[in-house]
Amino acid sequence: MRIGELARRAGVTTKAVRYYESLGLLTPIRLANGYRDYAEHDVRLVREIRTLSDLGLPVERTRPFLDCLAVGHQHADDCPSSLAGYRQAIDELSQRIAGLTARRTALIAHLQRAAHRNSRLSPPEAPDAPDAPDAPDEGVAPMNDYLSLPADLPVPEDDGAAAHLPGTPVPPLELHSTADTTVRLDAPVPGRTVLYVYPLTGRPGTDLPEGWDAIPGARGCTPEACGFRDHYQELLDAGAVRVFGLSSQDTDYQREVVERLHLPFDMLSDPTRSLARVLRLPTFEVSGLTLYKRLTLIIRDGVIEHVFYPVFPPNEHADQVLTWLRSTPQTEQE
Repeated sequence: MRIGELARRAGVTTKAVRYYESLGLLTPIRLANGYRDYAEHDVRLVREIRTLSDLGLPVERTRPFLDCLAVGHQHADDCPSSLAGYRQAIDELSQRIAGLTARRTALIAHLQRAAHRNSRLSPPEAPDAPDAPDAPDEGVAPMNDYLSLPADLPVPEDDGAAAHLPGTPVPPLELHSTADTTVRLDAPVPGRTVLYVYPLTGRPGTDLPEGWDAIPGARGCTPEACGFRDHYQELLDAGAVRVFGLSSQDTDYQREVVERLHLPFDMLSDPTRSLARVLRLPTFEVSGLTLYKRLTLIIRDGVIEHVFYPVFPPNEHADQVLTWLRSTPQTEQE
């Protein structure tokens, strides 16, 4: 057969066939007129070269496999030399993977250090604010991947999933906090408890669930936490005696967020979503996870006094809570 037919049947180009010949991997018969004549065996060889190339083996290192077919074996990897070729390729890949993993680890470490430094800056502050610790050099913009929000985020709609909550007693559940204590939300305190419930916070070097930004109300947990951090003292001055964030992430995951964002309040972990079951709080599923929908409860004397749901935009929510506390003083409720 001619070279064009061989290339078509083997799924390669004629240029590739000529290259294989230049390496001595193919030896077609030369006809009297000078044309190359290829046999069925050549089709098999070229297909084998293509298969091995797709696996990442260089063409010039396919010879042991072709020799294995040439001596009559049914499969090109029936010979010890072929197995040695596999092992060599695997070892080389392992070395490359180790090198890439080391580079990835170093990049993540740099990212985390940068995130820790820049998350200390409140969004309204300038990078060269006098009391901002570890401020970046002049002219260097602070990193804001986790503090800013895309302009086109979908707005969550009120589906009525929290309408039953005002006036509901808080269950006597013990939730583990990032301060290594247990917290009961129904415990009597001389004022209001602000509990903002969120899906999950992103972490440098860790991917968010697929399609996260397309889920109404999902994106924005880090900006929301920073908002409560920045308004924390004002919330206390307005009558809140406790401020907590709550999610279904474990305490170690939440502790990293508290440390990285320098939060002055504790996070509460509810991995089994016990509060959701008792109070029928809204949740959603993504990538095999069941997560809380974003909402905030104002708790007073063991009863839910007010609910913010849905919450949007999350980066302005702490200010919304502060405005409500100031406009609804506790004296009017007693």
